[in-house]
Amino acid sequence: MKRDMENSGWKEKLQNLQSQLLTDTKNAVGVAFSGGVDSSLLLKIACECAKKNGTKVTAFMMQTELLPIGDVDVARQVAEEAGAELFILSTDVLKEAGISNNPTDRCYLCKKTIFAKMKAEAEKRGISVLLEGTNADDLLVYRPGIRAIRELGIKSPLAEASVTKREVRAMAAAYGIAVADRPSSPCMATRFPYGAELTLEQLNRVKEGEEYLKGLGLYNVRLRIHGNVARIEVDGSAMDEMIKKRQEIVSCLKDLGYSYITLDLEGFRSGSMDIFANQ
Repeated sequence: MKRDMENSGWKEKLQNLQSQLLTDTKNAVGVAFSGGVDSSLLLKIACECAKKNGTKVTAFMMQTELLPIGDVDVARQVAEEAGAELFILSTDVLKEAGISNNPTDRCYLCKKTIFAKMKAEAEKRGISVLLEGTNADDLLVYRPGIRAIRELGIKSPLAEASVTKREVRAMAAAYGIAVADRPSSPCMATRFPYGAELTLEQLNRVKEGEEYLKGLGLYNVRLRIHGNVARIEVDGSAMDEMIKKRQEIVSCLKDLGYSYITLDLEGFRSGSMDIFANQ
C-alpha cells in the first residue's frame, strides 16, 4: 500500500489529510457515517490517527426510510474493519424534517435534522468534534445539504484537503477498504421529482425495483419515478444487456405497479433530477 501511495499523484493530499486528522483526533471524535466510500475513507484514516493519539472514534449512522436496502449492513462491516464503534440512530425524517413533499431544499432540511441529532448524541458522549465525508467535487454541484453542515459547525476534512471523488476511490483502494469500488448510494428521495409526494409505500417500491436491477449485475443504476412511469438510468455499456432482458425487466417493474417502463438513452447521470431544482 505504501508504494502505491508514494507513486500516486495524491500523496501530498493524503499527507495533508492525515496531518489534519491527527490534530482532530487528539480528543475523541465522531464521524457521520453512511458506509459509502467517502465516509469510509474518512473513518479509516481517523481511526488510524486516533490510535496514534490514544483516543477513540465513534461512527454515527442515521437509519431512515430514505436509506437504500443493505446500507446498514455494509456500514456495520466497514466500521468493524476500521476499528470504530458504530452507533445507529433512527428517525422518521420525512416527518421530522418536513420533506414529505420533496421540496427543492430537501437535502438541506434533511441534513439539518440528521446532523443535528448526530451532533447532540456525540455531545452526550463527550465528543465535541464531528466529521463528515463531503469531498471536493461535491462543492461544485447542487448540494444544499452542505449549508446545513456548515451551519452546524461540522468539519469536512476531505473537502478541506481538496480530495476529489476519484482520489477518494484511489485512496480507499490503496487502504484496502471493502467499499472502494462501491457505487454511490444516495438517498431514495433523489429518485423522485421535486414536489412529488414521498410515502413509505412509494419508497419501498423503488428500493425493490432497484434491488432487482442491481441483481442483473448493473454497476450504476437509478430507477427514477415520474408518476406511473419508471425511467431506468444505467451506464451506456449496460444498455444492450437491458434490451436483451427487457421482457423480464418490464414484467418485474409492472408487478411493482408502474404502468410504463422506459430506458433513458442519455444513460446514468448522478443528480439528474436536479435539473428541475431551480425551475
